[in-house]
Amino acid sequence: MAAAAMVVACKSKTVEEKMAEFTEWNDNFMENYRARMVALADDQEAAEAFSDSAYHAFLDYNKAALKKNLDNAVGVEALKQVYSDMEPQELSDILKKFKAPLEGKDSAFVAYIKEGVEASLATAVGKPFTDFTVQHVTGEDANGEPIYEAKSLSDFVGKGKVMLVDFWSPWCPPCKAELPNIKAVYEKYHSDKFDVLSVAVWEESRGMNWKNTIDTAAVYGINWNQLNNGHQEPATLYGIQGIPHMVLFDAEGKIIARGDEIRGKDLDPAVAKALGE
Repeated sequence: MAAAAMVVACKSKTVEEKMAEFTEWNDNFMENYRARMVALADDQEAAEAFSDSAYHAFLDYNKAALKKNLDNAVGVEALKQVYSDMEPQELSDILKKFKAPLEGKDSAFVAYIKEGVEASLATAVGKPFTDFTVQHVTGEDANGEPIYEAKSLSDFVGKGKVMLVDFWSPWCPPCKAELPNIKAVYEKYHSDKFDVLSVAVWEESRGMNWKNTIDTAAVYGINWNQLNNGHQEPATLYGIQGIPHMVLFDAEGKIIARGDEIRGKDLDPAVAKALGE
């Protein structure tokens, strides 16, 4: 009887049991997080401190769950929670070990993540720029039809100037919030050594198009180089999973910084450093 009890006690959890435990933890976490943030609504400093701590706790749990379940469906669900917060090389190393059985949407999701990781590594800091061409709309003809002009990244990057390239979309609130920072560095540093290019991507994903990009750019005072009608390809080539996403290129077209490290208050110092100022 004792031996039998020990066997039962040591029996591994089923995938269903692991999934139930994983789901319960995440559901409870989010419920407690929302309640705590409401309670701290009048204390911004405490709310920010709690949010930061909670963010790391969330990542730690889900990354651990991912690494423990590389061969089952729990790993897939954990990957969905953390992939956008993992560095490309870290994610690439995990995906090489990933053996969870996949089908349907899960299979498409993991394939999409792998494609993005490969693109991110190919366009990491220190890599030369990867070119792309878009059918940029310059205006409309007498019949109201768009006038297209093929424009490439190489028309701007690698031409002897440090270039800040901002991937954005007219439907994206965080993109619009970043525009004043971009405008500030453009007005401060624009010269024969520095310029800015905004590339609109995913316009159609929210039912918008090049017209919305042109109108939004005008409203927000974008008076630097622009490419609209970008669709998916530019974002795919650079492994971009969310916007805004900025990439800083040196005068020869090598990537010297990208992503969150050059957003907000960090943008000006990054440009100044690139210019040797």
